[in-house]
Amino acid sequence: MNRAWTHWATSQDLHSLRAPGYDAGTGLNGRALGVCSRGKEFVFDPFDAYNASLVTNPNVIISGSIGSGKSTVTKMMLDRALERGRKVVVIDPKGEYGELAQKYGVKAISLGADGWCNPFPEDEGETKELLRAILASAQGSALDAELHYVINETYVGLEQPRPQRVLFAMYRLVEKYLNVSTPSAHRTLALLLHRFVLGDLAGLFDGSLPPLVFKGQLVILDLSKQWSANSLSVAALSAVAAAQQVVATQGELGYLVIDEAWALLSDEHALRWLQGSWKLARARGLSHVLVLHRWSDVATAGDQGTSQRERALGLLRECEAAFLFRQPPDEAKEMGVALNLHRNEERLLIELAKGTMIARYGRHRSIVKICPDNRDIAFIDTDKAMRTISSTIQ
Repeated sequence: MNRAWTHWATSQDLHSLRAPGYDAGTGLNGRALGVCSRGKEFVFDPFDAYNASLVTNPNVIISGSIGSGKSTVTKMMLDRALERGRKVVVIDPKGEYGELAQKYGVKAISLGADGWCNPFPEDEGETKELLRAILASAQGSALDAELHYVINETYVGLEQPRPQRVLFAMYRLVEKYLNVSTPSAHRTLALLLHRFVLGDLAGLFDGSLPPLVFKGQLVILDLSKQWSANSLSVAALSAVAAAQQVVATQGELGYLVIDEAWALLSDEHALRWLQGSWKLARARGLSHVLVLHRWSDVATAGDQGTSQRERALGLLRECEAAFLFRQPPDEAKEMGVALNLHRNEERLLIELAKGTMIARYGRHRSIVKICPDNRDIAFIDTDKAMRTISSTIQ
């Protein structure tokens, strides 16, 4: 039978359609995360990818619906990083990284219960910027000119060298205004600082004992106690700031994993601060890994066309690597708009099988089936609790 050819396609044609004809993977060395659907093993480390000019920055997005495989690939990537001597700090709002901690013989740190951490860097300028972001986030609105001025003047009035308990020292300077009934910027600042020293945020980022010292190759900051509280974005912002110091001050290449990243993206003040620190990732040898469970959570950053929404989308688009798992149709559409996906990629997102992802790194695309090895099994089982409940019911 004669075959009638209707179209000849080159590899360049297929690339333009986001449909790899043969996928040789990244060409990087190391333990694989999975296998490319039309090629070789898929190996990925953001720093190796940067050195190989596959990406222009080391930041990564990992997104997918529940049970699609995003938590599995995140933990697998971290294990491979730890195996190579990378530093890893995880902001864990739901307490899901306990097995990984156990594998490496470390205890997840529950802020507030196990102690407090100091989020403020040594640099005075960076400290002021973070302080303003934390207080604006706690207030839930932008700082007006008067409050901005009072914060700066109060900070300048601290003893030198700067006290270790920055928030407490500032509170002591303005606590007298709590007894003044007339509204003022000083009283507003006193009320905000009271939350950190004696209120609902007490014990997280201030305390009478020395702050926690994060040692070791793996640090997991458990924020599960703040998970359902309105203070989650403030706690996450401060924890991220503290975590950045852990990596930066030790002079090692490191990963900072921000799970449930919507908590920061939906907070205008945290987002603004994060955008500034994002651009320093290469200089600090730091790979931010944002884990998003529902892509529509990005919409919480603000209405379409607002500066906050555009800032959130800009932050995501600046990530040169993205591991994208299955999404429902409406979520896939949101993701397509956010990341400028080709319509073929958007359609494929709806059809992906569990454990299969579209890996985007720079101009390159791979369709990857995640393949955990025997070493991975001990810490990737995120369905264990559900199976235990089911067996109990039966």
